[in-house]
Amino acid sequence: MTAPPDPPAIAAPPDSLDGLRALALGIARGDAAGVRLGAKAGAALARLLDMVGDPALLSITSLAARLEVHPSTLTRLATSLGYAGFPALQHVLLSASLTAPGAFYSRQARAALYGDSSPRARAAQLCHENQALIDRFVESLDEARFEAMAAMIMAAPRVLVHGIRQFHSVASFLVYGLRMIRRDVALLDADGLGMAEGLAMLGEDGLLISASCAPYSAQVVAVAAEARRRGLATLAITDHTNAPLAQSAQAVLLVGHETSFLSNSIGAFVVATECLINACAAARPEAARAALRDREALIARLGVETG
Repeated sequence: MTAPPDPPAIAAPPDSLDGLRALALGIARGDAAGVRLGAKAGAALARLLDMVGDPALLSITSLAARLEVHPSTLTRLATSLGYAGFPALQHVLLSASLTAPGAFYSRQARAALYGDSSPRARAAQLCHENQALIDRFVESLDEARFEAMAAMIMAAPRVLVHGIRQFHSVASFLVYGLRMIRRDVALLDADGLGMAEGLAMLGEDGLLISASCAPYSAQVVAVAAEARRRGLATLAITDHTNAPLAQSAQAVLLVGHETSFLSNSIGAFVVATECLINACAAARPEAARAALRDREALIARLGVETG
């Protein structure tokens, strides 16, 4: 049997970091026409997008060593994305910045840790690493896509948020914040009735927001994939363009989590969630203000707060 021909190369490779991220998400979801990447190349691309400003980008040899791949893998990756060779891809990655946001703080904290293992030094390292992740989130934020996510959330008649283990706290915080400015927002399976019942309650026009990072929670990934198969709107809060949640979501919010914390750090995820809640309020300012005034009046009547 004759093998099907390869799809035609893309018309023009991305000339900006935002364009490259968008292409990576399209590849992960399987809707980037003309681009096929193997598992190793896809993983390398996802990691490359998190290395903007890293000095390792200056050399294909040092970069390949950092990614634990052969330099030829990076060359093939570049050509698969439509570039003439790795230098063209390298130019896009280097054009954003030669100094990673927040890198100074992490370097300072690491230097302190090597010479001083005191609790203060360890706390400083972790705090500065989280600051670096927040800086990276802001620097890489695509304003148009972020506003589209907020509009997507505010337009949905019903919203369910799903996260387990550490991300249960992120999901709960997102639900709390959104409930301040709109109705019909809930945690998936918060009442213990089951995932199937929760998805069914969304109806045809509901939105599922899923949150997880590596190592990904299998349950969260499976539920998100099922929601997408049912034709529901889906939004993922995750870490990489090739993450399982990114592959099944219509919109993706990318946040880093790599720190010296003993597990995955959710500090930057919480800040990103705050930004998303504010963006949702800004999407419908009058309605948000009215909802907040009503919430304040209810809190006062019930005597919830004191002092």
